Formats: sequence, C-alpha cells, structure tokens
Amino acid sequence: MSPTTQSVLNRREQYKARLRPYDYFAEFDTIDFESLGEGDRYYLQDFGIFNTNFLEDEFTIRLRNAGGRISNEQFLHLSDIAQVYNLSLIITTRGGFQFHDIEAENVREIWYKLNTKGLTSWQSFGDNIRNIVTDVYDGVNNYAKIEVQELILQMQEYILQNPKYVGMLPRRVSIGISGNEANVTAFFANDIYFSLAKKEDTYGFNVYMGGKNTELAQDADIFLKYEEVFAFFKAFVSTFYTHGSRFSRSKTRLFYMIKEIGLVTLKELIQGEYQASLRGAGTVILKQAHFEKFETLKDDTFSFRYETNFGKINTNEIKELALFAKENKASIRVGIDQNIYILGLLEKNSPFTHMPKSATILACAGNLCPYGVWSIKDETSYLPLDLIHKHQLKVGFSGCSKGCARHRHSDIGLIGLKTNNFGDTEGGARLFIGAKYSQGESIAKQLFSMVPFVHLKATLTLIIELFELGTYKHFQDYAHQTLDKYSEDFLALWYLCNLQNNTKRPLPLVTNVQTTEEEIHYLEENFHLQVKDMNKSATLLAKKLWTVEGEDHHYKPPIKRVKFR
Repeated sequence: MSPTTQSVLNRREQYKARLRPYDYFAEFDTIDFESLGEGDRYYLQDFGIFNTNFLEDEFTIRLRNAGGRISNEQFLHLSDIAQVYNLSLIITTRGGFQFHDIEAENVREIWYKLNTKGLTSWQSFGDNIRNIVTDVYDGVNNYAKIEVQELILQMQEYILQNPKYVGMLPRRVSIGISGNEANVTAFFANDIYFSLAKKEDTYGFNVYMGGKNTELAQDADIFLKYEEVFAFFKAFVSTFYTHGSRFSRSKTRLFYMIKEIGLVTLKELIQGEYQASLRGAGTVILKQAHFEKFETLKDDTFSFRYETNFGKINTNEIKELALFAKENKASIRVGIDQNIYILGLLEKNSPFTHMPKSATILACAGNLCPYGVWSIKDETSYLPLDLIHKHQLKVGFSGCSKGCARHRHSDIGLIGLKTNNFGDTEGGARLFIGAKYSQGESIAKQLFSMVPFVHLKATLTLIIELFELGTYKHFQDYAHQTLDKYSEDFLALWYLCNLQNNTKRPLPLVTNVQTTEEEIHYLEENFHLQVKDMNKSATLLAKKLWTVEGEDHHYKPPIKRVKFR
C-alpha cells in the first residue's frame, strides 16, 4: 500500500494495514492493560474487550450469544464470574451479555474464564459481523415456519476467528434472520435482514439490506431458499470486505455503500461472488402480533417471559432462573428485547411475580457505557410505566445518539441529551414517535428535539392518552391511520397546546395527508392559536412551557426548579 493511499485511510484502517487484529492476538498474554495505547483499544474490541482513554481503569467484555440460545450450565457460569469479581451484568440489545466494572488487573483472567464452555467474545465489538440474531421463538411457536438456528451457527462458524475477517471489515455488520411469521422484535434495523417469505409455494427468505439504528433496511428484491442463505452470506461478506469504503469513518456502514453505488450495483457485486443466479423477491410474510407473558408453543408446552430490569440482571436472578429451568426440564433463551425466556414448561405458572414492567422497553447500557448521557435503568421515574405496560408499547431508550436501543424503530423512542436550551436542567431527551416497524414501513418521526427530564413523564403520558382516545388496537395502527396524516411540526404543536391548556383533544380524524393550511386551521379552531410558521411557533411554545428557572436569561417562567439525583 502506497504512502498516498495510507494517508487517506481512516485511523482504524491504518492500524489494520500495519498489523491484522488476528496477528495482534498473539500478543494477548503480554498486554499491559494498565497502559494501553490507541491501537490497543482498537484491536481489543475485536476480541470483545472495550476501554476508552477517559476511563482507563474500567473495562467491558461482551459475549456473543448466537440466536439467543444459552444452556443452563453457561448461564450459571456467567453468574459465578459476575459474583466472584463483583461485576455488573447486562443483556445487550442484540441478545448478548456485557460485563462491566472490570478492573485492569483482572481483564485477562476474566476474559479467559468467559471464553470457555462454548461461550465466546470474539468479534462481538469492532469491525466485524456482530452477534447474529433471530426471534426468541425460533422453531417453537405457532408462527414459526423455518427454524434458522443451524444457519446462524453456520454463519458464525464461518467468520469466527477467520484471520481474513477478524476485525478486517470496513465497519461492523449486524445480521438478523427469522423464519417466523410474527416476531417479538422487528429486524429492519439490521445491515442485512433475511425475512420469512414465500415463492412458488416454497418458504424461504427475502433479503433486506442497509438498515441501521436510524434507518430501515431496503428491499433488495432477492429470494433465497434455506439452503442458499449460507452461500449468499459468504458472497456478501466477501463483497463488503473487498468493496466497502475504508476512508471517512462516518461513511463506512453498508447503508452508505448502498447510498453511493446503489442496490443494483451492490447486487451485481454480490452476484459475482455468489456464482449463481439470484431470484427476484417472493411474497414477504410478516404479521403484527402481541405476545403475552406465557405463550403456548407448537408442542403444547408453554414459554415464560421473565422481564429483566431494563436489561440488567444480577447473580441471584440468574441462579433462580436456571434452577427453575432445570427443575422443569426447560430450556433458556435470551431475547433481543432484553428479556429471558424459559421454554418447555408443562404448566402456565412460575414463581416470579414481581417484575419491573419493562417487557416492551429496550434500553441501552446507559451510564454503564462511557458514551451514555443518561440511564433509564436507574431513572424510571421519567416513564409512565403503567400506561406503557397496559398497551405493550414498544419503547426504545438510547443514552446517546449512537442509538443502541433502536429508538427510531419503536412506538416511542428517546435519546438522552445534555443541553442548556431550556435553562438550568439536568438534561433531557429527544423524542420520536410512530415507527411502523413490524413490516419495515417507516422509522419514527422526530416530535421534539429536546424535552427536559422534568417534563418528560407528562409529555409521554399525554401522547399515550391521546392514543387511548381512539379505537386502535396497536400504536402502529395509530401511526398509520392518524400520525402519518400530519407533519412533525403540526404534531409537536398539537401536543404542546394540549399540555399548555391541560386538555386531551385527540387529533382530528382524516383520511388524507393534510396540507399546511388545513393543519393551521385545526390549530386555530381547537386552540385559538394564530400561526404563521408552525416550526417557529412550536419552538417558542416549548420554550415557554419547559424552560426551567435558573440559567436561561431569555425567558424565566415561574416554575419551581426540580432537582434530580
């Protein structure tokens, strides 16, 4: 590689050019974890170890967990390690496990203990194929048409510890595959999603590509039979490895490759590696469904959903769950909804009655992550949990803009922020509503760029209460039939006017997308609000309602400041 080419590669690519991550691992036993350089931090991510230069003495180790399957023995092993070293343990939003609060002197010892009993942390961070996910009911419930676990293991085995690919992709790749008609969680946030489809009376998979936490994967117009998926996967990996951008770090995801060259060209490149014809898409089979705490499975046994504390789980919980599964000769699975599932119960009962109403709430690592601005795991007072639980709303809470909780693929999504736009606040959240995620139709709209924490619960409560006034069964139906008919500025003003007047006026029922003139008419008619520019009016009204007394010198309403711990 010439010096000229080297100079335009991003920093990570420069390190890869000097030394492959796989070759770096040969030095693992001699690494001084108390004095890491920038390159060390890059390389270690490929083996599941994470550290930053502003938290030099604290480490995280992440485990892969292919398809969410974990044995009783493995589950207890994780509990023992967390207990011995006094670690925090969370379930990730890809159904893996993350150990936090690891001291530098214990990293290597804990890493080796975790990478036993069939468990692995390889390629769980960094520029790799990340943990491959599926529906937690893969192969076992009445929606299941094709069981995909063997495909997932085949794909993982291909890339795991493969010197060519360990840490060497242009950027991370997330993959989801499901052979179920209805899924607990949607998969359109993945770089590649293999979705259940049917063509010529044969079940298989339609391929979607280019998704991420803030974008939907696009229909690639490809249908694959079960036996063709692995070959296509290998062709894709080779194509992305060879042709993906390695320059500006912010433009190296598959989404940007598609944006630059187009899906047609990407398919042609994959075709060259696949060495077989690609069929056009079949009929995708995806339904919207509601899943209860207990579900009846194909074999007439039952599954039980255990709600974790927004992804956090302690050693006592693990041991109790493992004991319960063992006594009932049941199996354990981990959902990408951060819940634990016990499958194969003979009766619809469990000893676990006190759970945190978090079944449909997806939360990132929060303050356990160095990038997190806030942690919903610790501040549930911001949420109307009873209402969320009552309607089983899909809610995504990301502690920063990286969006690990898939906030734009949810009924309600939030990103934690720090800002002084509303005075002397402890922070707030950017608010999104109304994704149509089950069939990958649309991401959520941004409703407010910032809601101070002190006003968040009231705002969320109003949103849900206005939904309740309709006759919709699911929030996605509400999004499709009502929210989508209006602009983001109008929706923001409508909610703000209700908050200001302490009213609960539902959105007008309309059949077509509304014009600006029609929206302004509704605001004048219902709230006597004179509007010329809806965006400006919403900004001013939000400022008036939400500014906290203290630091803002432009507006100081007589609102008592509320302090949060």
